[in-house]
Amino acid sequence: MAKAWMSKRRQKDDEEAAVRERILEAAFAAFMKSGYATTSTLEIATRARVSKRELYALVGNKQEMLIACISERARRFDVPADLPVLRDRETLEQVLTSFGAKLVREVTDPTVIAVFRLAIAEAVQAPEVARALDSTGREASRAALGKIMARAQASGLLTGRSAELAEQFAGLLWRDLMVSLLLGVAERPNSRQIAGRARDAAAAFLQLHPLPNDSPGVS
Repeated sequence: MAKAWMSKRRQKDDEEAAVRERILEAAFAAFMKSGYATTSTLEIATRARVSKRELYALVGNKQEMLIACISERARRFDVPADLPVLRDRETLEQVLTSFGAKLVREVTDPTVIAVFRLAIAEAVQAPEVARALDSTGREASRAALGKIMARAQASGLLTGRSAELAEQFAGLLWRDLMVSLLLGVAERPNSRQIAGRARDAAAAFLQLHPLPNDSPGVS
């Protein structure tokens, strides 16, 4: 009896997860086509082939749908649990290069660029789009990068405030790429270009932050 109940419960959970995913895909498509402010929950429900009652029960209101769409992508920015112990600068450089490449690869995905464009287009009518993108999406990458910097500090490999170090590395990594992509004047970099950009950013960052005993004039 208990096994049968558990089996039915799992089946129901799987079905609800599939419907929820369909709703989020429909919401994202509607936001991209019509804009966030003018998209109605009825339009999303129609696209997802669900009732409005089911839509609200599984996801929530329109703003909650937007946050869920962004959150799904933001989860990819977390620092892996098996991050190597940062015992030396070579390992730190490898970690920064790997994470930098992952960050550029994920953020330059056309769907992510579309969300940024949506936030800019809706800045006046629906500022909550930009707030959701910043607090849910961009904050995830900032927090992950800050975690790496904090671990490097704890190992004596860097000095300074982790948030400022993370911001500096991100600046070296992106340069003007994001603006160019948003304007449509540059193409998404390929895997080789992304890897090269990440390596250059990591090397430049570590040159700007030498170990104390590596600084000029220190004997």
